[in-house]
Amino acid sequence: MTDDRRTRRIRLGMVGGGEGSFIGSAHRIAARLDDQFTLVAGALSSQPERAHASALKLHIAPERSYADYAEMARAEARREDGIDAVVIVTPNHLHVPVARAFVEQGIHVICDKPLATSMAEAQALAQAVRERGLQFMLTHTYAGYPMVRQAHELVAAGELGEIRIVQVEYAQDWLGTPLEQHGNKQAEWRADPQRAGPAGALGDIGTHAYHLARYVSGLAVQELSAELSTFVPGRALDDHVQALLRFEGGARGMLWASQVASGACNALRLRVYGTKASLHFDQEQPEFLGFAPQGEPVRQLRRGMSPQTPALAAASRIPAGHPEGYLEAFAALYRDFAQAWRSGIAPTEMPGLPDGLQGMAFIEAVLSSHRQNARWVTLGS
Repeated sequence: MTDDRRTRRIRLGMVGGGEGSFIGSAHRIAARLDDQFTLVAGALSSQPERAHASALKLHIAPERSYADYAEMARAEARREDGIDAVVIVTPNHLHVPVARAFVEQGIHVICDKPLATSMAEAQALAQAVRERGLQFMLTHTYAGYPMVRQAHELVAAGELGEIRIVQVEYAQDWLGTPLEQHGNKQAEWRADPQRAGPAGALGDIGTHAYHLARYVSGLAVQELSAELSTFVPGRALDDHVQALLRFEGGARGMLWASQVASGACNALRLRVYGTKASLHFDQEQPEFLGFAPQGEPVRQLRRGMSPQTPALAAASRIPAGHPEGYLEAFAALYRDFAQAWRSGIAPTEMPGLPDGLQGMAFIEAVLSSHRQNARWVTLGS
């Protein structure tokens, strides 16, 4: 490949994400928003006919539509105009084998979370990425919201004082009935331990809540006590998780994630309380951030209207009053990756692998605590 990365779009491939895939579509839209990527290749389904039909609809040339991801990795690595990065939007059990196939060919990776289905395979993948000197991004979408980034900056600047309490919750209701038993493909793989791994709601949305709490607070969780529940009869994996958290520095918190909370759509909420002030973020109203200094009225900070740092200004695309949302937050992550790729930022400076490993440590600690009747468990690295 020629080194013209400053003057052209980044050539992107995708594994998974064919017809009917919500997350595949979200990734493609996000990658297009800032006009820095072009999708040129894909292994969009494990079913060859569906893969090629999906590629045709996405205007991918027939010779660059592959029936097998390993074949795709080898073929694209041989091309002068081969892909620069691959997007992995498969069920969880394929994240590591697909990533390794492309890493071994020297191709950068953008991967949906969680990083893996076990800490051991996550660490092995991380080592392979580092040895190759590649960039690896894990798409924790909600860190892309401008007001989440403002919350992160407020905490880092000391505006909240010493952090005392971190409360995070992520409530959905879409798995409140056994959809996996009635042909819903998205529910089927999420409820299957062979494809989702050992964590259900814990791995699917609990990891998002955990990442948001850590990203905004800037604190690592040292210990946790957790309980998993499966409310829908016959379901093999958890659909509800609750955990007590002990953070570094003495802060305390709670995490609750559920996919059986009737009436909840995508209710991800975070509250952080410090010695000087607190903040509140609600994903379903992402244009706003609640900020409450001790003894003063609550202030509602608004995207584009609050004091803007260069980083916050860069996170927005349209003027205040024209709502930005989930897809724009997703696109912010793609813009982060594009900037890193163009400037040649070292992989060790990219958040993907550390975030992914921390997410796996969280999953394994919750599973361990649950098996020990909510005993306190120390998190690994």
